[in-house]
Amino acid sequence: MKNSANHLKAINPVRRVIFALAVIATGLTWTNAAIAQSRIKDIVDIEGVRENILIGYGLVVGLNGTGDSLSSNVFTKQSLIGMLERLGVNANDTSLDAKNVAAVMVTAQLPAFARQGVKIDVSVSALGNSSSLLGGTLLVTPMLGADGEVYAVAQGTLAVGGFAATGAAETVVKGVPTSGRIPNGAIVERELPFQLSDLKRVRLSLRNPDFTTARRISRAINAFVGLKTAKASDNATVVLDIPSNYKGELVELLTDIEQLQVQPDQIAKVIIDEQSGVIVMGENVRISTVPIAQGNLTIRITETQQVSQPTPFSNTGTTETVNRTAVEVEEGEDRKFAVLPNGVTLQELVNGLNALGIGPRDMITILQAVKAAGAMQADIEVL
Repeated sequence: MKNSANHLKAINPVRRVIFALAVIATGLTWTNAAIAQSRIKDIVDIEGVRENILIGYGLVVGLNGTGDSLSSNVFTKQSLIGMLERLGVNANDTSLDAKNVAAVMVTAQLPAFARQGVKIDVSVSALGNSSSLLGGTLLVTPMLGADGEVYAVAQGTLAVGGFAATGAAETVVKGVPTSGRIPNGAIVERELPFQLSDLKRVRLSLRNPDFTTARRISRAINAFVGLKTAKASDNATVVLDIPSNYKGELVELLTDIEQLQVQPDQIAKVIIDEQSGVIVMGENVRISTVPIAQGNLTIRITETQQVSQPTPFSNTGTTETVNRTAVEVEEGEDRKFAVLPNGVTLQELVNGLNALGIGPRDMITILQAVKAAGAMQADIEVL
């Protein structure tokens, strides 16, 4: 009995360790699954729930001599004269030469369901040759929508993040002093004629269209509601019929659906920006068996001027400048020939190319060559 008890005591710690490892492994599996999933609200847009773009033309006054030149900016001068005439000031017979006025374009985003009296932020950008909008005040500016109607009115003091300082021999510019923002600078005057509660059917638009993701979203919604109310009509749209138990409570339905978790799918794609040398590859990129070698021929020419002088106390010879040229050729003999096996992953591809000492720009050329050879199971998109 003592031997059996000792044997059990020896086994229990081992079992406890195995149980702990199993729990840790299960937790890691759950963590990976949670990381791979996303909320529906983060991957779709609801039809009709969107922002609208507003634009306006106005004048900024109060600049410290950094405004438009009225002689070369006719639109600024005409706008200033028109504004003064509306205020009862006759400025046609005077020679205007103000330096504290600038013509600007004002833009804003009108949020969905914005009501009258709600304040929104606006962005202001110089239109003429103004050098800075620092310290300026935007005068009353109507904000127009795509239909030409006025939806908001903007006015206020600009907040400019950049500045420009000019001296006799040097100029310092930080940021962009010709653009700024006015927090809560516009007041909504007209509401959009859209009522969400009147909808009997809602369309969910995928931000990254994909057939698999659309089907997963529809299945997740149907499983939650308990009815077949959602259907993927294409790779970018999921049509949702309002269930009877949510009649008149569309906001409640959308709130519940937004929190559902699905795992988005994506196609294998490689994004290349040749100008900056940036490469972004999806995790589903696969490479078939292909050998890769990269040669690097570098020719370096160095020109050096040397002065040739006659010997000291010599009556013959003159001092001359002589050019010396040094030519160095590097053929990259240390470059290796590598073979990537069939079905390598993204990490293996990157490790293999880095092992060859390949930089980003050479890697772009190699990826395009691998795609041309038919060994890459992915799309390449060049920005």
